[in-house]
Amino acid sequence: MSRTAEQWEARIGRRIRLRDLHMLLAVVQEGSMAKAAQRLAVSQPAVSKAIADLEHALGVRLLDRGPRGVQPTLYCTALTRRGLAAFDELRQGVLEIEFMADCTVGEVRVGCVESLIVSLLPAVFSRLFTRHPGVIAHVAQMSRPITLEIRELRERNVDLIIGRGIMPIPEDDLHAEVLFHEPLIVVAGAESKWARRRKVDLAELVREKWILHPAHEAPGLLVREAFHARGLELPRASVVTLSFHLREMLLMTGEYLTVIPASMVRVFNAKQAIVKVLPVDLGIQTRPVALFTLKNRTLSPVVELFMECVRTTVKSIA
Repeated sequence: MSRTAEQWEARIGRRIRLRDLHMLLAVVQEGSMAKAAQRLAVSQPAVSKAIADLEHALGVRLLDRGPRGVQPTLYCTALTRRGLAAFDELRQGVLEIEFMADCTVGEVRVGCVESLIVSLLPAVFSRLFTRHPGVIAHVAQMSRPITLEIRELRERNVDLIIGRGIMPIPEDDLHAEVLFHEPLIVVAGAESKWARRRKVDLAELVREKWILHPAHEAPGLLVREAFHARGLELPRASVVTLSFHLREMLLMTGEYLTVIPASMVRVFNAKQAIVKVLPVDLGIQTRPVALFTLKNRTLSPVVELFMECVRTTVKSIA
């Protein structure tokens, strides 16, 4: 037996138990042994012993105890990061076995920005559930840049993210598959005076009522650049929001202008003509829409099915 194998057997294989590692993860997530014990429905001494056993097996301190609870050490952070990956691989293995036994069931956890939730996912789900009616999709709405939302992938809270980003992605552990490019457009309510104009110059719109994205969000930054490129000041915002539902309600009054991804026009006008695209070229270089996954992470068959449905749906819409 090699020295490495002997070390595994003597130090890790027989002395680090999944149950102990699971308790450590709970303690780190809860920030307290008492809260972790309550969550796991075990006694606090049992949790304390599990941590002590892990520290003895590894020969390092994993937690710093203080008046405000426990804090993970650098050793603990390294162990829990790998531990999350190990438990995730086990989970994916169980899901794969379940899918092999019954290909109509399974779960997929998706992170997605709001505009794509309403413009893309309904068609994806229609295709997916027609073939696999027992599948359950959990959708988490993402609102931050992908470089921040990647934490949800790393912590295994989602299987994949559908969002926008600047390519190439600077994160080494992130894989991005570009689905399509989508322009940002200026729209007004169907009852707006601007909806009847065949020609509109961006300078004419500066003093109108605008619904803008927060200045620090990517759409807000791009819109600012578009106005500055024309030598114009960014219009004063009447409303600042990320909500597309609020945009829809305000646009229906005919008093406001806003910038939206092109696919949202189809959503707004699904039942009746609510918005009109204005003939204004913002000159914005769009950020591609992509599927984001972690490199070197095993995905369950259901997740692979979902991703294939996304690709097929995008092609059919295009």
